[in-house]
Amino acid sequence: MKRFYLGVDLGSTTSKAIIINEKDEIIGRGITNTRANYRVAVEIAKLEAIFNARFHLLKKQLEGEINQNPKFKKYVDEIEAAFQYLQFKKRSDIFYSALLETAKQSFSDEVKDKIIKHIDNIFNEISPKLKSEFIDGDLATSNQFFRDIMSEKYNEEIEKIEKELFEPMMLTYDKSITPVENEMVEYDFKDLIYSAMDLLKEIHKGRSEKSPKKVSGHFDAEFNILTGNYKKGSYSLKKHIDYISDFEFNIANMVGTGYGRALLPFPEDSIKSEILCHAFGAHAIFPYTRTVLDIGGQDTKAIQVDKYGLVTSFNMNDRCAAGCGRYLGYIADEFSISLNELGPEALEAEKEVTICSTCTVFAGAEVRELLNVGEKRSNILAGLHKSIVMRAMSLIARSGGVKNEFTFTGGVARNQAVLKYVGQMVHDSYGKDIKINIGSDSIFMGALGGAMFARRASLKKN
Repeated sequence: MKRFYLGVDLGSTTSKAIIINEKDEIIGRGITNTRANYRVAVEIAKLEAIFNARFHLLKKQLEGEINQNPKFKKYVDEIEAAFQYLQFKKRSDIFYSALLETAKQSFSDEVKDKIIKHIDNIFNEISPKLKSEFIDGDLATSNQFFRDIMSEKYNEEIEKIEKELFEPMMLTYDKSITPVENEMVEYDFKDLIYSAMDLLKEIHKGRSEKSPKKVSGHFDAEFNILTGNYKKGSYSLKKHIDYISDFEFNIANMVGTGYGRALLPFPEDSIKSEILCHAFGAHAIFPYTRTVLDIGGQDTKAIQVDKYGLVTSFNMNDRCAAGCGRYLGYIADEFSISLNELGPEALEAEKEVTICSTCTVFAGAEVRELLNVGEKRSNILAGLHKSIVMRAMSLIARSGGVKNEFTFTGGVARNQAVLKYVGQMVHDSYGKDIKINIGSDSIFMGALGGAMFARRASLKKN
């Protein structure tokens, strides 16, 4: 039986899970926001990693067909997007029911009836949009979480309603979202993937009826193209799906890490320092890494590693979250924009406004002051991003500077403005020839290191 290994990184803002095989190859990734219920967050991240691993194995099974016709891969990618949409929809349906129940319990009949009517209108409006954004857009691959997606759509709609109902509608949302978010929703992989295929068939049929002369390039369960006369694929997709759905992932060992690692439901010997895990994971992806910078939700770590990925020295920020993901989240709230909008807007700046405060609370007050005197939001954001990187560079200097290749990990590594300033400051301080590594799996480095430690511990036992 094949053996697999799980690494879980319980961060202060996001929880990540990685599944690797016996060759240290990543086959499954899962990520969710860290909820009030840590156990639920871990279980959701783990479940997402297993589902992702099943799709990974499905694509491996279909390599021959995909190589013959790349449209096969497009169809499988669409199945995965529809699969994720159906997962989202199931939790969305639960949330809708919770909103109605909250409204019934919290308000008088007159107000309650108005709120329920608006909730119905909101969901009638956003449901088809979400369906389209998952299947035809990039929402399925954006790593946005249920709360973030629903909050954005809900807020857009309640801005259209009468002002006197704004607060009651927000109160209804706030009371409903947390219990729903912390509820463990069960999904059957096989049922869900076949439902996803049925959904796609329905969508593509509708498209072909609207434009009968156009060939869609989408396939059914037997690799028959839904519109147009194309040769049937050599294997049935159904057989592959049945095999992957029933495939048993034998998790031989697991290791937990992250800011909240002490809260993980793992044995003590299955808990590792996030410094060790981030270093090990970064070195696995980029073997020539000698300096690692990790900016997470709650802290920043500058780590020096040797040629084996073992830590030789490190330096961390203090307990204050300034300069980390939570700091950026606080600033996003101050500006009433999403976290994903911070970086792009900062890149539009004409200049960088100096931010003096290092404390999150005081920085918020300083931001409000700058806005009141007419400073552009983009310029303020540029200054904030620059100050974050300056704090990180100070930690790097104290840990030993940048040596050889430099690898940037953590959730903040996705922020384009932070990347800009990291690149500038590393090259200005340590030379233009320093290679900077930022991979698509940067946010998963801690979980990857945990999974690799799990595999090695398992080998020692055997």
